[in-house]
Amino acid sequence: MSDVANASHSLIALQQVSMQFGAQSVLHGIDLDIQRGQTLAVIGESGCGKTVLLKLIIGLLRPTVGRVFFDGKNLERLSERELTRQRLRFGFLFQGAALFDSLSVYDNVAFGLRASGGKPEAEIGEIVRQRLQEVGLPAGVVSKKPAELSGGMKKRVGLARALALDPEVMLYDEPTTGLDPIMTDVINELILQTRRQHPVTSIIVTHEMKTVNKVADRVVMLYPLSRLQPGEHQILFDGAPERLRDRADVRVRQFIEGEAGERLRELSRQPE
Repeated sequence: MSDVANASHSLIALQQVSMQFGAQSVLHGIDLDIQRGQTLAVIGESGCGKTVLLKLIIGLLRPTVGRVFFDGKNLERLSERELTRQRLRFGFLFQGAALFDSLSVYDNVAFGLRASGGKPEAEIGEIVRQRLQEVGLPAGVVSKKPAELSGGMKKRVGLARALALDPEVMLYDEPTTGLDPIMTDVINELILQTRRQHPVTSIIVTHEMKTVNKVADRVVMLYPLSRLQPGEHQILFDGAPERLRDRADVRVRQFIEGEAGERLRELSRQPE
């Protein structure tokens, strides 16, 4: 098969991707095409490989089996220099924001701009102020350290940092985890605002169904490999959010409704 993806019409394509760490298989046989401009939510229980999927897409991990394409290029065939250049087209909002504790808010947001080079400090300063304003943070926050910020403010600084390089793709890893309902909705609104203001493709790993229903136009649900029946695909659902409730698979319905159901009985049967 050619290394120019028949994926050439998809911005991101995974072809028969499997990922294994030692003896533990996390992903198996994943086929996934993501179109430019799409907002995809990836849902599923803890341990089903959602964050691993994001790391494969950005090239932080290489698949044990299969291929990952970005904009028609097989990431595994790229040199480290070219891979780094491709990564600059991504913005990544990590779990917990992953800010540099020793740097101020200003320096956190400016970090990628400085690392990529080519911009004078005055221009960097203007971009930092603009991005912080976009995520609803006041000018006075620039001198603060991450330890002085609330969880919601850290997430917003992380989003401002991710947007500073005008990425073509935004990856969100559990963007609302640990936030109260109001701040969760603030982050959801910011994801929508980002899509309106920037021509961006978004992939959101989340377990929060309010986020799925509010921001996604497509949903993929993964299931832990260890609990699949022989021959079952790991992707239990792939479609529009409004179709989730009509899915016959009880595992999908239990997840979106937040019901323990059969899962509780499974846990009670597991050996100690």
